Amino acid sequence: MQVTETLSQGLKREYKVLLSAKDLADRLEAQLVEMKDKVRINGFRPGKAPISHLRKLYGRSIMGDVVQNAVNEANRQIIDDKGLRLAAEPKLDFPGEQAEMEKVMEAQGDLAFTVALEVLPAFDIGTFEDIAIERPVADIADSDVDTVLERMAAQNRKFDAKAEGAEAADGDKLTIDFTGKLEGVPFEGGTGGDVDLVIGSGSFIPGFEEQLVGAKQGEERTINVTFPENYNAAHLAGKAATFDVTVKAIAAPGETVIDDELAKAYGFEDLAKFKEAIHENLSRDFARVSRERLKRELLDALDAKYSFELPETLVEQEFAGIWNQVEAEQKQSGKTFADEGTTEEEQRAEYKRIAERRVRLGLVLAEVGEKAGVQVTDDEVTQGIIERARAYPGQEKMVWDFYRKNQQALAEIRAPIFEEKVVDHIVAQAKVTDKKVTREELFKVNEDGETA
Repeated sequence: MQVTETLSQGLKREYKVLLSAKDLADRLEAQLVEMKDKVRINGFRPGKAPISHLRKLYGRSIMGDVVQNAVNEANRQIIDDKGLRLAAEPKLDFPGEQAEMEKVMEAQGDLAFTVALEVLPAFDIGTFEDIAIERPVADIADSDVDTVLERMAAQNRKFDAKAEGAEAADGDKLTIDFTGKLEGVPFEGGTGGDVDLVIGSGSFIPGFEEQLVGAKQGEERTINVTFPENYNAAHLAGKAATFDVTVKAIAAPGETVIDDELAKAYGFEDLAKFKEAIHENLSRDFARVSRERLKRELLDALDAKYSFELPETLVEQEFAGIWNQVEAEQKQSGKTFADEGTTEEEQRAEYKRIAERRVRLGLVLAEVGEKAGVQVTDDEVTQGIIERARAYPGQEKMVWDFYRKNQQALAEIRAPIFEEKVVDHIVAQAKVTDKKVTREELFKVNEDGETA
């Protein structure tokens, strides 16, 4: 087998592979000899069938295996001899007419094909001592705990029926029937019966609840609203609608009491234990957001630190995944690029940059992890599956079996664990400074709309 490199440009490699007709014939002959003593053919004693007869019966089928084995051998030889790390599966091209391949299958013509590869870039990781990042940290104030307590007390409070003829006020709980209409025609999903609604809770679309202030039990009202532009049902987004509402009951909120009884209602021994649990939950939330902010800043620093050629195949795959999501969201919302004040060309360019960033950071983190010997243990993967299964109450076994039987899905559990461990490895070497911030600053929305 002859392997000749015909292209070496950037990350792209191309090789021409040639296997002579004689080599093909020899390989075919060897396979036929090997099978001679294993097959039973009518009219011949075991092991006595002529090779020519075996070739007539099985030659073409075996030649298919010979060609496939030759392709696999060529790929292994190219990768091993050159020490290549592939970015994607090799692409094979068998040039020539069908008649030439027929000759190959008869071991009467040379097998010639090309192997096109794209390799991973080689780059120096260096050290991370030059990376300086800030970790925002916020203290949990007593007022933060009180806010949670007040919200939970409000959720647990009782409502008392108002006297007949009383008007609904902000904070009251109404029991209503309603029918939603678009241009006078009821729409799917717009009808409800015996629905509880607390005025001011914001649980209905904007403008709905406010129009029920002043209503009385038994009263019928027509509510006029406009669905938000980003409403999750595309056929309703941005549309004006009316709701025929019947108020069936009105109840006033009782006093919110924060005491030991409230704590017991939520399963705690007393109010002090309840406050401790709330504080612990807030601590975990604050730590999680602080970590996400730190990681985001670290990834920005890594993106700026490294510059190398990216495999086009990986970038195209990443972009395709992002763009498919963009198109799906547009289809669901019914919006166009023009509605967003942009163009498809501008958005393609923007998402191409995002795809490039993701590929670059993915390669950097993978290289750092490999060099540092970062490993994800089976116990860590198992714990990851358990956490994922908890998100589907009642279906835990189905989720567990799915991941255990699906290697690709299992890799989706392993990958983020690996990434977090690599981030920890880098953070341990970088210059990290804790920066005191307020709760509002910690949870603020980024310029790109992402909330930590």
